[in-house]
Amino acid sequence: MSDQSTETATQLRAAWDAMIQALQDARDAIDQPALMPPPATERNLAEGYRYLMGYVHSAVERAFHADPDRPHFRNALSVITRSTIDNADAIYFATAIDGRQSYRLRGKPGDTRHWRGEEALSAGSKAPHYVIFEATSGELPGDTGSLMELRPGVKAQTGRLDSSHIHVDEDGSFEILLAPEKPEGYSGNYISTCRAGKAASESAEAAPRYANYISGRQLFNDWEHEEAIHFEITQLGAEGTHPPPYSAARAAAELRQFGDIVRNQMHFWNAFWTILMGTYGEREGSIPGVAFPRNSFNTVNAASGATGGGQSTNIYAGGVFELEPDEALIIENHIRLKPQYIGFQVGNLWGESIEYANQIGSLNGHQMTVDTDGVLRIVLAHSDPGVPNWVDTTGHREGFMTPRWTYSETPAQEDWPTITAKKVRFSEIRQHLPADTGTVSAEQRREQIRIRQRHVQKRYRMF
Repeated sequence: MSDQSTETATQLRAAWDAMIQALQDARDAIDQPALMPPPATERNLAEGYRYLMGYVHSAVERAFHADPDRPHFRNALSVITRSTIDNADAIYFATAIDGRQSYRLRGKPGDTRHWRGEEALSAGSKAPHYVIFEATSGELPGDTGSLMELRPGVKAQTGRLDSSHIHVDEDGSFEILLAPEKPEGYSGNYISTCRAGKAASESAEAAPRYANYISGRQLFNDWEHEEAIHFEITQLGAEGTHPPPYSAARAAAELRQFGDIVRNQMHFWNAFWTILMGTYGEREGSIPGVAFPRNSFNTVNAASGATGGGQSTNIYAGGVFELEPDEALIIENHIRLKPQYIGFQVGNLWGESIEYANQIGSLNGHQMTVDTDGVLRIVLAHSDPGVPNWVDTTGHREGFMTPRWTYSETPAQEDWPTITAKKVRFSEIRQHLPADTGTVSAEQRREQIRIRQRHVQKRYRMF
């Protein structure tokens, strides 16, 4: 082996060793109390390793396969990379970009009449219920490993566009231009990748902020008929180009980046749930009114950097359920101004969404039955009570609850929805529901799950 080859081997082995150490540090977040993991029950520990491996999966794609000059969208979260109390109704997508450059994004959805406020088709191929694209300057949430990334100005959204404003051509397709400036005379779909302003550490004369990634959601309401959109994105002027040959320096950097992503994500979200959200009791650093109560919900709030970001058109609430085998929660959701999307999801204490294909770990506005008084009532319980709107804890004694409401334009606060929860005996559930509440048979429940299984398989199909 030549001297140069020996030096290269040493460089790469050092990067590998650093990566392995970072993975060990990530693993410590599963059971080391100083790193604030969930209580060390058998199930929490087991699911903690699965949760860690979800970050390993996504970090491989992010560290080794990002190319802002030749980007393509990947699942930021999926059925095998669940975290951050992910929305079971959503495809989360993202790709790295260089906001100084211009890009063309294309898609061809199914029927989109509901995007324009019209009544959705009851059958046939439909576009997702709601789609949003968001261009951002800064790290992806959790990548720094420090809660300090939530300070104002650390991240900046440069532009966004949602389905209520996307112009669809006569052939059913759409194009979106992403660029630092809108060309003179351009009237098509556009997202800015540049924002004037400063980061927290910059002076008032700081240069404009340029987006380094675009992300978004496809939200599904009618799981039986709505189909995912397959996007393509191209940097204008980079068509037909290829990257330089792979190098040892790049491999070493990507190995280290991979380890950093996994460690930092594990450490950040443990601290986020424990400190800011007060999951195990409010403490110094918990956000007043935002910290999660038990068997109740915090103050309804709009998405913000202080609460971990989230979809910028969402209004959120959150809490922690804590239920014994003979207990249930009856949750009442009062809607004042109809949103474009309503969702309710539960998650384990790692922030993984609870199983949503083979069990009913979530419900959305299409899947819920509205009571005759206009209230959406959800029953959260360990076993099927035979009523509409049951959400399954899948046996978790404790877990996160996350309602979501989407509004393209945030309404006045007095028009926001409200949500409450009441703990009851499982045997007394019907006493706390309207007298005309229906019955769901075991066969009907299996049909609900069959639809969910088929949809999730299609949503994440590989070919």
